[in-house]
Amino acid sequence: ELKEIVFVIQSQSNSFHSKRAEDLKRDILEQAVDLGKELPTVLLIHQIDRHEGAWTILPLMRDFSVTYGRNSSWIFFCEEDTRIQVIKLLETLRRFDKSKEWFLGKALYDEESTIIHHYAFAENPTVFKFPDFAAGWALSIPLVNKLAKKLRSEPLKSDFTIDLKHEIALYIWQKGEGPHLTPVPEFCTDDMNSYKVDHCATTFSNFLPLCGEPVNKEDVFVAVKTCRKFHGDRIPVVKQTWEREAALIEYYSDFTDISIPTIDLGVPNTDRGHCGKTFAILERFLNHTSLRTPWLVVVDDDTLISIFRLRKLLSCYDPNEPVFLGERYGYGLGTGGYSYITGGGGMVFSRTAVQKLLASKCRCYSMDAPDDMVLGMCFSGLGIPITHSPLFHQARPMDYPKDYLSHQIPVSFHKHWNIDPVKVYFTWLAPNTEESHNGKKVAYNREDL
Repeated sequence: ELKEIVFVIQSQSNSFHSKRAEDLKRDILEQAVDLGKELPTVLLIHQIDRHEGAWTILPLMRDFSVTYGRNSSWIFFCEEDTRIQVIKLLETLRRFDKSKEWFLGKALYDEESTIIHHYAFAENPTVFKFPDFAAGWALSIPLVNKLAKKLRSEPLKSDFTIDLKHEIALYIWQKGEGPHLTPVPEFCTDDMNSYKVDHCATTFSNFLPLCGEPVNKEDVFVAVKTCRKFHGDRIPVVKQTWEREAALIEYYSDFTDISIPTIDLGVPNTDRGHCGKTFAILERFLNHTSLRTPWLVVVDDDTLISIFRLRKLLSCYDPNEPVFLGERYGYGLGTGGYSYITGGGGMVFSRTAVQKLLASKCRCYSMDAPDDMVLGMCFSGLGIPITHSPLFHQARPMDYPKDYLSHQIPVSFHKHWNIDPVKVYFTWLAPNTEESHNGKKVAYNREDL
């Protein structure tokens, strides 16, 4: 029965995201009423605020077991943009014996071992399947109870949360002793208007959010972190690709090079983290740029980014709110800890967020501390939530499953290792997939990248 399903929407507290999650909750409940069914429970993750790490889901298993372990059959998880045909979801779940341990979803897998999964299953990465959250995924209550019991006796050990969907699948798999993900063809990521979706219980809104006119070019200030040793190879890539999209851009280095030009902030380059440099950039943004510039983007010199798409995305956010946006990672979230925006994919700040941060006493504990993690710690202490977007990427396109990227319009990728970064930019990020480059039309095949 529908009342035996607990829906959990992987929501966020930012006003744009929380409204989308509330809209999805209302849609689920309205479908239940139309079907004449008893209303199911619908939870929004960001409202379960007993845990800083609620978004990592595993810390919630004990609560789910205690609260729903007796009267429910399934916990069904989905993203705010997942669309659910409730009657088809019911029909799909009825195929599975609810007294058994089930882990259901749309299966993703790595084509080759990748750094974001710590090179897991290096000999044959295709054997390990993990769920595409966009399609929705489900755990039977017997499995939830088993996980809760394990968590009571063995607290979560992992320090870092990097790719949650892979890490949850690994935890459930228990080195081969737990269930594998069972692929469910009715869990789909096709757009709801596609001809393919007749059999689907779930679909996914496949688009780049746009909430009005894109923000003006002059409303986005771009700060590129670089250093002398990379002026010759990385900066030319920026200039060949996305620099033309930015109206306001500065390059910050440990050396003044007027040909680029770079600005020496007086902060020596470090081999490890760049906390000192990043905080100097934040101070400069607040004190030396136009008061009217509402958005700051901080990127590495080997970040590939679409400022054109970012301006569309930012139309959905209120710069008067303290917004800290990008790809979210977690540190120590099983035992408290904090979330942070990983730097390589690009970190986006509203001016309000920078003002609140610098008004606080939170600063680098050393000049070479990891800037992204220190920022996460500071914002967590200030009660300012991290806002996650899966459209920012800390790694290269080939580091992600093709099926995962197929329902995205990405904003960024990172790293130049073993790739042609100019090709990657014009294939994945240029304003048009066919883009004029050096006066010639070029079109690349994503399959090759």
